[in-house]
Amino acid sequence: MRTRSTSRPPLRETGHRPQAKHHTTLLSAAELAAGSTHYRILDCRAQLGNPHHGLEVYTSGHIKNALYASLDADFAAVPGSGGRHPLPVPEILRDKLRAWGIDDDDQIVLYDDAGGAFAARAWWCIRWLGHEAVALLDGGLPAWPHALTTEVISPAQGSFSIRPSLTKTIDATTLERDLDNRELIDARTEARWAGMEEPIDPVAGHIPGALCRPFQENLAADGTFKPAFELRRRFESFIDNPICYCGSGVTAAHNVLAMRIAGLAEPTLYPGSWSEWILNPERPRSTDTNSRHAL
Repeated sequence: MRTRSTSRPPLRETGHRPQAKHHTTLLSAAELAAGSTHYRILDCRAQLGNPHHGLEVYTSGHIKNALYASLDADFAAVPGSGGRHPLPVPEILRDKLRAWGIDDDDQIVLYDDAGGAFAARAWWCIRWLGHEAVALLDGGLPAWPHALTTEVISPAQGSFSIRPSLTKTIDATTLERDLDNRELIDARTEARWAGMEEPIDPVAGHIPGALCRPFQENLAADGTFKPAFELRRRFESFIDNPICYCGSGVTAAHNVLAMRIAGLAEPTLYPGSWSEWILNPERPRSTDTNSRHAL
């Protein structure tokens, strides 16, 4: 039976203080377990095409003190001219973070069960609002060795504020105008990038000149992120402010995270991605695979 708590988990407990350092990319299950009562935890599980999935699995069991955060309702605006997952209105997302009890000095921890595909979008959006202390549970829910709960907490209102952004973005018009001078990284599978298949969007292919770096290849066999030196090897050739994109700006954030784990500079995100790009039939498209293995 689900129970409801009306108290907010404490940020400090006598004799137990969280580590002073902020986690800005990843933290392990052991680190989360050691400081779980001090962190603001968001369950970001989702399933493309099924907006009810995340809440259903959250209700059936989640990490203690975690609150549910929706990809479609919280970390995206209504689909339309900006693609399938446009960025949310900053002030609306700020208010949701406050409703989740989050303050400016809180450490936020995010997880999903899809290798970070959806949690990385939340990570990027929170950094977009200027909050640095946000990280993914490395390995996600499958890496969590402890029992789940159905208890849902009711946190006190937080005081989260919008601060100078830690991210970079580009819009479709600017990208198209300067396309020949930009390096692009496509996070979709090679089959979708090459135009061999397209299960979601009505047009197949990729933005001309984009190289394929599927986000799934940022992960080791156990679902945790690969070591920093391996991720650096994947992305270090992109030295001129690369632009990350995918189908709708969700899994592209996974590549942004991987590059930050690798110690590389913040890349630019094209939020609308392929789903917005193809809305204008005059924008160029490609299925050229000659640059498939370029590094």
